[in-house]
Amino acid sequence: MSSARHYTLTLSCPDRVGIVAAVSTFVANHQGWIVEAQHHADRVAERFFMRQEILAESLPFGIEAFREQFAPIAESFQMEWNITDSVQKKRVVILVSKLEHCLYDLLSRWQSSELDVEIPCVISNHDVFRKFVEWHEIPFHYVPVTPTTKADAFDKVMHLFDNVKGDVMILARYMQVLSPEMCDRYSGRIINIHHSFLPSFVGAKPYHQAYERGVKLTGATCHYVTADLDAGPIIEQDVIRIDHSDSVDDLVRYGKDIEKAVLARGLRYHVEDRVLVHGNKTVVFR
Repeated sequence: MSSARHYTLTLSCPDRVGIVAAVSTFVANHQGWIVEAQHHADRVAERFFMRQEILAESLPFGIEAFREQFAPIAESFQMEWNITDSVQKKRVVILVSKLEHCLYDLLSRWQSSELDVEIPCVISNHDVFRKFVEWHEIPFHYVPVTPTTKADAFDKVMHLFDNVKGDVMILARYMQVLSPEMCDRYSGRIINIHHSFLPSFVGAKPYHQAYERGVKLTGATCHYVTADLDAGPIIEQDVIRIDHSDSVDDLVRYGKDIEKAVLARGLRYHVEDRVLVHGNKTVVFR
């Protein structure tokens, strides 16, 4: 990603001749400088995907004028499109339960500016990480969840997210199944991480179950949350090999390491507008 201020244009549309030429000509006619460009044509879906970073200072107008002047081109190609400004940092709300590794990793990357985002708050259904989060000068909200209070709890989570003007919600091992209402309301804006043993080892202690089966690979999957549990569009995945000498503790450690890395990469791709969703699949411009 360019360090200079830039606009990121993303789009998808039915595939046809002339899309790249039309977009590039529009930018060039306004003396715009494209600093990064990627595109992909899905021959099966007959759909075209594009991402461009345009140096903001090279254009004679701001982002609102860009939207207004580009709209006729977008309409002519039936584009689903968006443009963002790099100076507007994405606001990331983190949800966590009792497993700390993803939370610790994200806050470390944020504090070191490796993740160029704002974290307006952390929400948890347990109170165990309050001091740690507040030490980072980030507001912490304890929202307990029980079978009888789940609906009210999720209403409060949505209120908090909207109140801080959140852009994306990260489930950093938040061990609650979100309501269909939340999934629909924030479609494409909730990111989850989980071990990649699914669907084989469901429920408690998946690494113990995997150890008993003598599995040879472990991994992690980062995906958007939908009402279908753990079945949303996949953003990022990775695996690591294990062997007969590894203990349960080794498997748990490997799992935590790969979950942290995969979640951080998936979040980075999202906040840099590198992920385009089509149906239950994604195009990720790395």
